[in-house]
Amino acid sequence: MTTAEPRPDPTRQTHLGMRPGELDGKWYAKYWNPVMAPLSEHVRQAIDLGPQPPPLCLGLDDAGTLNEGGYQDLEDGYSLFGDGSMHIATSTRMPGVSPDMVDWWFWWHATETQRYKLWYPRAHLYAEWPGAGEGNAPYRERYIGGTSFVDEYVGNVPGRLAIRFVRPGDLGFSEDGLDPQEATAVCARVGFSDAPLDWGHLVHYVRRVNGGAEMRSRFWMGGSHVAPRGGAPLTGDLEKVAEGVRNLGDAQARAMVVHCSQEMNHLTVFLPDIFDEFKRIEQE
Repeated sequence: MTTAEPRPDPTRQTHLGMRPGELDGKWYAKYWNPVMAPLSEHVRQAIDLGPQPPPLCLGLDDAGTLNEGGYQDLEDGYSLFGDGSMHIATSTRMPGVSPDMVDWWFWWHATETQRYKLWYPRAHLYAEWPGAGEGNAPYRERYIGGTSFVDEYVGNVPGRLAIRFVRPGDLGFSEDGLDPQEATAVCARVGFSDAPLDWGHLVHYVRRVNGGAEMRSRFWMGGSHVAPRGGAPLTGDLEKVAEGVRNLGDAQARAMVVHCSQEMNHLTVFLPDIFDEFKRIEQE
């Protein structure tokens, strides 16, 4: 992956759904399904509980403990911290899915807007990955070090994001313990695509379970996680942007729980089939 700071297309056009002809000639067109399942009941219950005590949350410095057996105090829900930050946790059962499929998806989906829209038809608008190539490396290595530019809604708020994928070891995981057939950890720094500012971290930890896999997602956003990117000075207009994401509240946290849960559940529906078809095409 290139280490140069990439930039998204400033003329990008965004819209929800697929326009006529947008999927013409795409082998994966059959996987477009704008009808999404209702929000999972366990997530509804977690949201109804409201913000949870911060001591129940996994700290960013302890993200690597997701690779340990069992479950943690907060697997679904959110918490709000005194510095204005929020922590989000969601869990997703993924029948028929393997960790390797998830690694493939995080590389494959980000290179084309239509692919990105398959994932969350009600919220995803645009995707671009400057410099991304097909490559023959293991799937995890194809996205680590890259930056995916995505436009999406979280709740009713549109955002233009830069998702910079980092090594699991950067967030405390032992990469020797992440055999992609048994477990993976998708880790990233979250920032804006149209301003040199980062404001969160994410982990999607996926492990094998009977019948498929389970994903345990964690987000740390706002507050002390806000920082300028690439040595940019935090002054003037950038300071105003930073102020807008330092203090995140209940509405943003709830919307993030819903967003993550819905997109991962929708992905689960078609991921095994689209991955198998991709592999067949690749071997032809």
